[in-house]
Amino acid sequence: MGAQLRVYKRRIRSVTATKKITKAMEMIAASRVVKAQRKVAASTPYATELTRAVTAVATGSNTKHPLTTEAENPTRAAVLLLTSDRGLAGAFNSNAIKAAERLTAKLEAEGKEVISYIVGRRGVAHYNFRERKIAESFTGFTDDPSYADAKKVAAPLIEAIETETDEGGVDELHIVYTEFVSMMTQTAIEARLLPLSLDEVAEEAKPGKGEILPLFDFEPSAEDVLDALLPRYVESRIYNALLQSAASKHAATRRAMKSATDNAGELIETLTRLANQARQAEITQEISEIVGGASALADATAGSDR
Repeated sequence: MGAQLRVYKRRIRSVTATKKITKAMEMIAASRVVKAQRKVAASTPYATELTRAVTAVATGSNTKHPLTTEAENPTRAAVLLLTSDRGLAGAFNSNAIKAAERLTAKLEAEGKEVISYIVGRRGVAHYNFRERKIAESFTGFTDDPSYADAKKVAAPLIEAIETETDEGGVDELHIVYTEFVSMMTQTAIEARLLPLSLDEVAEEAKPGKGEILPLFDFEPSAEDVLDALLPRYVESRIYNALLQSAASKHAATRRAMKSATDNAGELIETLTRLANQARQAEITQEISEIVGGASALADATAGSDR
């Protein structure tokens, strides 16, 4: 009985130590998600104005630009998947990976070859384990991405969309990331970045009430302006997606660690109750042995007196 009590006490100490770790991780994730939310909000005005500028150029001229013109028969598509470098975030990474696999299956069903670009060690590990080809991977910054990181990710994608498909380029660029909806809800979504759908871009860049989009003269030409604006547009969209994914990951980690902390607390209560029962049983057994021994001694003494 004493051995069983020692087992319970050892498990209680182990679970208590785990609870302290998960509680600390929950608090760290909670502080990080607030910072990530602020970055998402701060990046929105720039992305909005850049979108309006792209819309003005694309709709205000007759220029046929490779980044705004649909290919007649698209054959190759790039898919950028955003995951995290670390786990302990519930289904955050698996949901994004599943969304990318659904998109890949859809594009392949349309007869397109899919070229994969991965952000985050979890996504890279998933593809490497299944021996799937990765065009390029990016790791080490998913918890706190910067605009420089977005530019690094965007560079090979822009180069691929500007290159002819028979020379290794792509006709389309898609992105899969996790959108931060609230502290309790994060949704894995996919979006096509290039070629731009002017109707969707115009809707995103719609002016506020009472605003009118200004008319522009393009110098030196609309095509040169598009050459300068569209890479910035792609970078800003990828940067926003990285920030959304970072905020979603921290929120998922916070939720997962809170659940782990609560479960540890419940397990400690259960183990404590079992330890108390074992201790009571041990005390009862000791009392019974003492009483039995005293009774046997009394019987032996009474027999000798006779």
